[in-house]
Formats: sequence, C-alpha cells, structure tokens
Amino acid sequence: MVQDLEAGMFVSDLDRPWHQTPFPIQGFYIRSQDDIRALSSHCKWVMVDVSEARQPKALPDSKQPIFGRRAKQKGRNEIQLPPLNIREPVSYSRETPLNKEIKTSRKLLDDAEMALQRLFDTIRHEGVADVRPVAEITRRMVASVVRQPDALLWLSRIREHDDYIYRHSLNTAVWALVCGRHLGLNETLLNHLGLGCLLSQVGKCYLPKALLEQEGRMSAEEYAEYRQYVSRGVAALADCGLSRAVLSVVQSHRERHNGSGFPEGVRGDRIPLLAKVAGIGEFFESLIAPRGVAEPMTPAKAVAMLYEMRNIEFQEDLVEGFIRAIGIYPTGSLVELSDGRRGIVMSHSPERRLWPRVMVMTDEKHKALKTAKVIDLAKFNEQRMADESLTVRECLPNGTKDLDPSRYDVTGGESRWSLSRLLSG
Repeated sequence: MVQDLEAGMFVSDLDRPWHQTPFPIQGFYIRSQDDIRALSSHCKWVMVDVSEARQPKALPDSKQPIFGRRAKQKGRNEIQLPPLNIREPVSYSRETPLNKEIKTSRKLLDDAEMALQRLFDTIRHEGVADVRPVAEITRRMVASVVRQPDALLWLSRIREHDDYIYRHSLNTAVWALVCGRHLGLNETLLNHLGLGCLLSQVGKCYLPKALLEQEGRMSAEEYAEYRQYVSRGVAALADCGLSRAVLSVVQSHRERHNGSGFPEGVRGDRIPLLAKVAGIGEFFESLIAPRGVAEPMTPAKAVAMLYEMRNIEFQEDLVEGFIRAIGIYPTGSLVELSDGRRGIVMSHSPERRLWPRVMVMTDEKHKALKTAKVIDLAKFNEQRMADESLTVRECLPNGTKDLDPSRYDVTGGESRWSLSRLLSG
C-alpha cells in the first residue's frame, strides 16, 4: 500500500496506467515524502522492486569523472520553487508530416555546421565575429521545430559531424528548442534560446585542444581552466549586437538549480528561464554523446538520471517538461522490442509515452531487413490485451550493428518513402 512506502524504494508499477498519472517516466526511486504524497494522491497501491532499493539521494551508478558535470556532490538538498509561469504560452500543432519536414530541412544541419565552423574559425584568429549567419540558421531551425519537432531530432541523431563542438552545439540547440516548444515559448523566445545554444560553446575556442579532449576526466586545476570557457565566450560575443536574452543563455547555461554550476554559482530563480532550458539540453546531450572515450548513456537511462535530478541540479517542472517533450524513448533512440525486433524511434505521443512509433530494421533474430517498416505501438496495442501487446524491451547504444536507418526504404503509416533519398536528394 502507498502508506507503507519509504524513501529509497523503487516504484516499478502502479495500480493504473502510467500515462494516466503525472509521472513522466515509468519506474523511479522515491526520494522524499513529497514523492509519497504525489503517489498517494493518484494510487491506492504500487509495486516495489526490492532488489532496486537503495539509500535515498544516491545518484545512479555511473563512471564518475574526477571533475566534471557529475562529479560535484555538494548541495544535494532539494530546492523548491513555485511552478513555472510561461507568459502567454503558445500551443503549437504539427503542421507537416515527418518525411516532408526531413526533406525540407535536410540541408539545414549541414548549413548550421558550416556557419558555426566559420564563426569559430574567425574567433580563433581573433577576428570580429559576425553572428548573422548563425542567427539565420537559428530562424530556420525554430521554423522547422515549430512545424514538426521530430524532424531535426531525427536528423541530428543519425548524421555524422566532423567536429565535436559543432555537434554538441547543434544537438543542444535541437533538444532545447523541442523542450521550449513544448513549454509554449513564443517564436521570438525560441530564436533567443536556439541562438544562445548555438553560441554557448564559443569560449572553447580559447581552450587548449588537449584540455578539451580531457573533458569529464579533469584534475582540479584543469577543471578550473575549463570553466573559463563560459566567461571567455561571453566576452567574445559582447560586441556582436546580441540581445540580452541570447547572452544570458551563453552566460548561464552551465549554472545549476542548487548552485553547484559555474561561472557564478547562482541558484534557483536567479538563473534565467532560457538558460535553464539550455542547461538541461546541454546536460542531456553530454550524457548520450560524451566527448572522447567516455561511455555514452542510452537515452532512456539519461532520461531516468534527469528525473532523479529534479529540484536538485534542475528545476522539477522543467525536468518534467523536458521529458514530456522528448519522450521516454526520444526520437532517434535505438530500441529492441519485446518480440526481439530492433529499430529506431521516429516519434512519440505524450499520452502513450511508453509506446512510440518505431522504424523496425531487423527481424526477431536481429537479422537486417531489406525494407524497414514503421509500427505505431500505441495503435498496434489499442485493441490488444496486455500479454499480447508489443512494447519497448530496452534502449540500445548508438552504433548497434545493422541499425543504420539511412540505408532503408520505409513502409508503414500513410506512405512509402526512402530516407536515403530524403537525406541526399
């Protein structure tokens, strides 16, 4: 029964479908009495996995760097703020289907990478930075995300980038824009957010390459030097005619809700909203696509880790908004289904967070198919009993053998289309 729950227990199932509750992920650790009160307001009983129980407030098991994003342990207490209040939120609709938006935006990320490369090269050679091409790229990215939020997520997850910094900046911007769209930010604010994310890594131009290669495995001295990239980036962009909102994203995207971030160590509502959204996007991208030899998390594990950081490193309703925006299995996640078939997530529904649309690329024995097929798990399971339903068994790491979506024609849904032709034509 709910009244018997204690902090540290792992809730694995509820007495009602998860999508009928406000909990954005299925399965989570109880951290406090607030979690128990939230459960008791929706459920009479829950199932607890006793093998997963642990001491409250422990972080998920992971390879900890010496210094870096997950190394700081001070200030683990939760910080409560009033609920987010987005002024005049915008409710966006999906205006175009995924395949059409992919075709429309297929050059966008290439153009974005080129614009960032030119900007960074100019700054490295101490020239005057012209941010107008990057601002135009941001406008195009915002327009794409507003029309269809899954297209840029899909493209950013399956393409290769020549430079880590460009990839990190671009993907951070995409995650943040998808979250901002879900929160109802208007297009002006989305443009500020996207441009700030794209420019957030500019200060790394001034850091030694050898230091950047050690990101996540730094000594105290190296980490102190690394932290300077934020202030150096702000200084480099100070005379570029950027709005205060854009500069605030560059300045504060590494600040954290509990004050453990940098460069100022500010906390709570002293961190600008757009910077908070950028910070979540940047952190999530660093988990699933870390630099160098660090082992990436699967998106599902990264989502679970973010959920445990609510009101600690990131504000609770922003964390929940981010998770609802990208899904438990974000677009571009490689997954294995309960029948053994493997594929890649194409989109998800907020009402059916555990049942995304999946492009299946292998059979039950993991043998690559000649033609991929899209299965909408929510529709597939609609009239089926629980023991007959098709679900996601697990998230798979990037690079899993025979899971290259760019090789496939796609059938399913309303049409047949070739991803390779959309990406190249």
